[in-house]
Amino acid sequence: MGMKDTAIVGFAETKIVEKSDRDIWELGADILESLLDSTGFEKQEIDGLILSSSMTGSGNCFWSQTTADQLALEVDFCQTVDIGGCSPTAALARAAIAIDAGLCTTVLCLYADTQAAENNQRPRSFQAEWTVPQGVLGPPTSFGFISSRYDHQFGLDLRALGKLAVAQRDGALLNDLACEKLRKPITVDDYINSRMIADPVRLLDSVMVCDGASGLLVTSKKNAARKGLDKIVVPIGYGERTTYRASESIVDVTDTGHRVAGERAFKQAGLKPSDIASFHPYDDFIIAILLQMEMLGFCKQGEGAAFIREHEFNHLGDLPLNTGGGQISAGQVGLAGGGTNLVEAVRQLFGAGGKRQVKNTKNALVTGIGGIPYARNWSSSVVMILTPNA
Repeated sequence: MGMKDTAIVGFAETKIVEKSDRDIWELGADILESLLDSTGFEKQEIDGLILSSSMTGSGNCFWSQTTADQLALEVDFCQTVDIGGCSPTAALARAAIAIDAGLCTTVLCLYADTQAAENNQRPRSFQAEWTVPQGVLGPPTSFGFISSRYDHQFGLDLRALGKLAVAQRDGALLNDLACEKLRKPITVDDYINSRMIADPVRLLDSVMVCDGASGLLVTSKKNAARKGLDKIVVPIGYGERTTYRASESIVDVTDTGHRVAGERAFKQAGLKPSDIASFHPYDDFIIAILLQMEMLGFCKQGEGAAFIREHEFNHLGDLPLNTGGGQISAGQVGLAGGGTNLVEAVRQLFGAGGKRQVKNTKNALVTGIGGIPYARNWSSSVVMILTPNA
């Protein structure tokens, strides 16, 4: 067996909202109920539970056990993945590992956070004391630093970045589950003229923290066949790298772990960047999409803007991008936000994209970003390639 023997048999997602009036476990229960209804699995057949990171639950060291208890799930394997925005995709990889090892047969991968309503994180002082200088105020400042460095090295093309922002917003307009506040058309000029947040990062570069949940039901291909489920999605390539180049005192912040994680994922899948049918990168800031295009080999480093100018990224384009709006235009569900991009990729491969359905469903590439240490590249980078009915 192996990762390619794993079957995603169902996906689910709640409405993304500015601030939830419902408990995180209520949202999780909605995901579980939806997955059971859509797949025909019985609750007692789920014997594995893997959660993504959560700002709501990060203060609880028994988060996976507590969530299993709240959902009345008796499982043989449970885990919380704690690599930030990489966690949803990494949770799927770990579900494949657990099933392959015989630790469980069917896993609920649950991605839920109500950070806007209830932020219970308890950060320790190591970042503030050792890696973040005075005056760095969260991700916008860090991405401002990364963007300034990229501008110094290669030059920032604001109209190219704006093209990505518009493509994703167009996807959100077709996505009934996207946050309503964000479902308004924008133009490239709107992007360029939006309020400066952390020079050169603008308001329309940035995610808005929201609440919501998503999830996947994962089992073996053999078990899916026994259940008569012929429509499945399979992970065929995966790469993960944490603290890339951490042993070096000075690194290029525009060089990230997606370079090596991507190489591994493409090698496992037997594919190259030009083979990718749709692209669902982690998108807490627009510049992150451009950097990942370069790191993954869609183009050479420094040539991201030219690549963007040459391609179309809406659901009918030659490289559909975050077709549901991504986190920037659908809303970032706290540390579970990476699930938004992952579940959209799975939705497209199931052919369930509705009015934003892509034409080419032969595969999809999903990424994650987790953590932003000062003056270095992202803490964790993950890359996964999915295909239907492999």
